[in-house]
Amino acid sequence: MVPLSLLLTCSKLLLKKEVLHTVVQWQLAARRQGTHMTKTKGLVSGGGKKPFKQKGTGGARQGSSRSILMPGGGTAFGPQPRSYAFVLPKKVRRLGLSMALSHLQKEGKLFIVDSMASEGKTAELNKRLQAFGLKKAVLVDSVVDDKFNRASKNLPTFKYFPVEGLNVFDLLKYDAAVITKDSVAKIVDRCSLEKA
Repeated sequence: MVPLSLLLTCSKLLLKKEVLHTVVQWQLAARRQGTHMTKTKGLVSGGGKKPFKQKGTGGARQGSSRSILMPGGGTAFGPQPRSYAFVLPKKVRRLGLSMALSHLQKEGKLFIVDSMASEGKTAELNKRLQAFGLKKAVLVDSVVDDKFNRASKNLPTFKYFPVEGLNVFDLLKYDAAVITKDSVAKIVDRCSLEKA
């Protein structure tokens, strides 16, 4: 078994909330669809006819009933489809993941098990997790087990994924982590700052 001290390469670092906040912000920004859109006056249907004559009405000059100043008109400077994703340096990402794992270790909420196996039944897996003393946790395995994955899908307070899916947002949200021995080496590799 790989010693836990190897896993927590940054365990001696102070927990920097601004780093965790930045990494979570980066994750959530990348998830946003960015498909919001309002119509400009050129996209609103109608408005081809001049609403009233140029002079003599006492009102402001209008060339279209779809002007941004008119009811039913377009919107000026409204949101347009765009990507909210931004680039975050690899060192910051690795540091954030190390800090999140280190935080769980200090709180006594990081557990290492031999393996994750299940009969594929949600009730059976739920009983095992309750006996383990967990109500909410992230379950990390080196490779996804189909039966375990099927059993965990109906547990709303547990999230199961391979090492590649390990992220800061879920670690902080679920507030506990259970990892297998086989996945420790991969997590160490992901957290090593020398690679960045």
